[in-house]
Amino acid sequence: MKYLLALLIFLSLSNIVTCQNPQQGEGFVNVEGGRIWYKIVGNGDGIPLLIIHGGPGSRSCNFIPGYSLLGDERPIIFYDQLGSGNSDRPSDTILWQLPRFVDEIEKLRNALDLKELHILGHSWGAAVLIEYMHTKKPKGVKSVIFSGPYLSSLTWMNDAKILLSQLPINLQDTINKYEILKEFNSASYLAATDSFYNRFLSIKQWPEVPPSECDSVLGFNEQVYNYMWGPTEFNISGTLKNFDRTNDLHKIKQPILFIAGCFDEVRPETIYKFQKLAKNSKVVIIENSGHYNIIDQPEQVTNAIRNFLYSVELK
Repeated sequence: MKYLLALLIFLSLSNIVTCQNPQQGEGFVNVEGGRIWYKIVGNGDGIPLLIIHGGPGSRSCNFIPGYSLLGDERPIIFYDQLGSGNSDRPSDTILWQLPRFVDEIEKLRNALDLKELHILGHSWGAAVLIEYMHTKKPKGVKSVIFSGPYLSSLTWMNDAKILLSQLPINLQDTINKYEILKEFNSASYLAATDSFYNRFLSIKQWPEVPPSECDSVLGFNEQVYNYMWGPTEFNISGTLKNFDRTNDLHKIKQPILFIAGCFDEVRPETIYKFQKLAKNSKVVIIENSGHYNIIDQPEQVTNAIRNFLYSVELK
């Protein structure tokens, strides 16, 4: 009987250990308006890292190869926001509200039993992340990573105008001309904006070359993007027009890492301004990379994240 009791205790403890982290795989979680898709990679036993992709209306598959390099240390959790990637794509615009995107994080955490985690928000994902930290004041978040962060519409547009002024005059004139005409599908306008993206979005892979993870995934959802931001990169006209959380950065108590490419759409100068507004934060600027730093320089980015998470978990 003693041996049986000991065996039961051992099996019980073993089950507790193996259930500490979510297992590799993929699935769906119900949220308001439909289902969101998630994928977990990596078998490390460290605290999981949740990735919030950009957009709005983009997808996570482009970033899976890069961030998966961290999977030897911890589970890396990707998900597609409602309306994006592998998730459901309802057309009701009432769903395209920042608080509803924030609620997705809570639904996902509950479904995967993520009591402790680190969270990384890239671009628009940083807006979702800071809104989550500010409005939900969640427990169990060990650190926050803002990558090429969109934290203020005004700041984003100011940076875009500065970067636009660095293009050759003929490209500036073309973009300004079609912005005034609101002819955003003109071949000349699209070619000029591609030149902008080639300098500041991804310096290695623009026009975009999606990885194999994206083979069966629907592309960018322009309906969501146009409703929330607008049809042009350089002038916001959507529901996010007045978004600004920069003055709330100091309210985040967890350690913060700011990451940006040296040729990012969020200029390094802006990143350092964000750092001054935050507590317990550090900045890493990734060399030879644009806004899609994890695509341009995956090893640089993941090494910076490794070092940061190690310093957080060491305390």
